[in-house]
Amino acid sequence: MQVTIIGAGLGGLTLARVLHVHGIPVTVYEAEASPSARTQGGMLDIHQHNGQLALAAAGLTEEFRGLILKGREATRVYGADGTVLFDEPDDGTGSRPEVQRGELRRILLESLPPGTVHWGHKAQGVRVLGDGRHEVTFADGGTVVTNLLVGADGAWSRVRSLLSGAVPEYLGTSFIETYLHDADARHPAAAKTVGDGAMLGLAPRKGIQAHRESGGNLHIYVTLTKPLDWFGDLDPTRILAEFDGWAPELTALITDRDTELVLRPLYALPIGHRWERVPGVTLLGDAAHLSPPNGEGANLAMYDGAELGKALAANPEDVEAGLAAYEEALFARSLEEGTEAARDFEVCFGAEAPDSLVHMFTGQ
Repeated sequence: MQVTIIGAGLGGLTLARVLHVHGIPVTVYEAEASPSARTQGGMLDIHQHNGQLALAAAGLTEEFRGLILKGREATRVYGADGTVLFDEPDDGTGSRPEVQRGELRRILLESLPPGTVHWGHKAQGVRVLGDGRHEVTFADGGTVVTNLLVGADGAWSRVRSLLSGAVPEYLGTSFIETYLHDADARHPAAAKTVGDGAMLGLAPRKGIQAHRESGGNLHIYVTLTKPLDWFGDLDPTRILAEFDGWAPELTALITDRDTELVLRPLYALPIGHRWERVPGVTLLGDAAHLSPPNGEGANLAMYDGAELGKALAANPEDVEAGLAAYEEALFARSLEEGTEAARDFEVCFGAEAPDSLVHMFTGQ
């Protein structure tokens, strides 16, 4: 079995680690030039029913526990006028501990033999060679041929074209990202507004959200439901105008920012995306089931990786049987999780927000 993974995100690395645990050699190709080529996103809540199970399959539970930032499961919801509608502290009994994405990726990378990940290899094209073999061409002109190709290459996966013609579609909503650094010392009012964990200030089709990260940094996302071309100009004054009349303690998360505004448009694949079995290739994570953000994406990617690794290890003499079993479970899981993600997104940013989110949190 010659396993080639395209993409060194959390899903691809979890697959690589589980295969390594089972003694199956694997090579990962990643477009980024190095592990530190870019910031690896913000906080992740790792769930008991998928992300934590994946890390257990990878033999990394203790390393994961060492990354947990205490207190970050706290959640606070504001109305646009600054009224606190929901405020739940982190009492240490929660089931969704928070870690930094970059640190989680680090422990996965460190768990692999040196040289497993080939950096600076951006997949440019893929083609079928027959008998379950595929060739990947990289941006530098290099190629690799493999008899088991796994697309862990995210929303705009190149590998997906071997299986499906589906492409992600814009959801009509975008995040605009920024940061406040060392907030307790430099932005104490904002730090107080956000609290110890996550904060959501919501109204129908818009919001100002923040999460406390390590080092007292506040990671902020502004949410607006607008056509994609509306965001051609990220003038802060123009963005702030969309929150006219909002409480100043909420809009200060935009006005007091320490970094430039960065646009993060939201895309999704069709709910229930699936494909016919094609010998020698499969997908995991966002490449397979990109959904609206609801805290499950990274967890599902890792779970996909772990489940695929276990399926291959259980069927070393019949790779296709392992892939078929993995995909059958993947499709059912993706349909259920994609439906829930769309529902959660509407709860957060739909016509009844923020009351709909408060009702969900309180079980009403």
